[in-house]
Amino acid sequence: MSFLWLLEGIRTPFLDKLMQFITYFGQEVIIIAFVCALYWCIDKRFAYLLGFTYFTAGLCVQTLKVTFRIPRPWVLDPAFHAVESAVPGATGYSFPSGHTQGATCLFYPLAKKSQKLPLKILCVLAFLLIGFSRMYLGCHTPKDVLVSMGLSLLIATFIWHFQSAFLDDNRYLKPIALILFLTSIAVALYALWLMKNGTISAKYASDCCKAAGAGLGFSVGWYLERTHFHFDPQIGSTSAKVIRLLLGLFFTVLLKEGLGMLAQSSILAKMAEYFILVLWILIIYPWIYHKLARRNL
Repeated sequence: MSFLWLLEGIRTPFLDKLMQFITYFGQEVIIIAFVCALYWCIDKRFAYLLGFTYFTAGLCVQTLKVTFRIPRPWVLDPAFHAVESAVPGATGYSFPSGHTQGATCLFYPLAKKSQKLPLKILCVLAFLLIGFSRMYLGCHTPKDVLVSMGLSLLIATFIWHFQSAFLDDNRYLKPIALILFLTSIAVALYALWLMKNGTISAKYASDCCKAAGAGLGFSVGWYLERTHFHFDPQIGSTSAKVIRLLLGLFFTVLLKEGLGMLAQSSILAKMAEYFILVLWILIIYPWIYHKLARRNL
């Protein structure tokens, strides 16, 4: 907490707004939108690599959250106050940092993939700054950020090193999909068990089950797309790709809002919402788009 108090002492209105802007790039909506753009229009293989990294690390982080159950800094020290604008986005337990996990899982693989040194440095600075912003805003302690960043780097490095097994070799297709599927089920059951015995409340179990639902959707969608659909993001002109992206993002937002209204406070419904959303991104929307596009040819 001493480091957070130090940062609290240098806060200014300008820095508050700047750090709030920086931290936004670690949010789920930005990461998913970026992956959608890659997957639907540019580089499906790299989008899959990001997906494996993001969803695997997300399952690990959410499991650690409900296992250690460390409160937010302002709960640990009631005299401490976070930047007010950042509090609504700080859901769940504090340890480890979800924003840091998301940012690291996006920008570290981008740094690895980039061939230009300035872009590599920019990507590394991006996830480091997002991690710092979480501490500046008072939402996480250094331990929350560093553990999340270290875990995400470890997972990202592992998947990057063995990417040919994950993304190219069909011999490992079914085992990898099954492992991710069963891991997601196990994480959901663990969270529901903790909720049932009174260890955690429903809102904390919900975050864990949403990550599990996304993991289930990714495992099923990735397997079905690789074995049956074989979507090609290079189809169409540049303008067609832009339209495909904008339509996809528009209907994804509509779907999420609609499913969210139906799910409301039901944990299993929230889990199903994220399962359907990921399936929509991976196979349902690309299939619908190409069916409609062929009819218009």
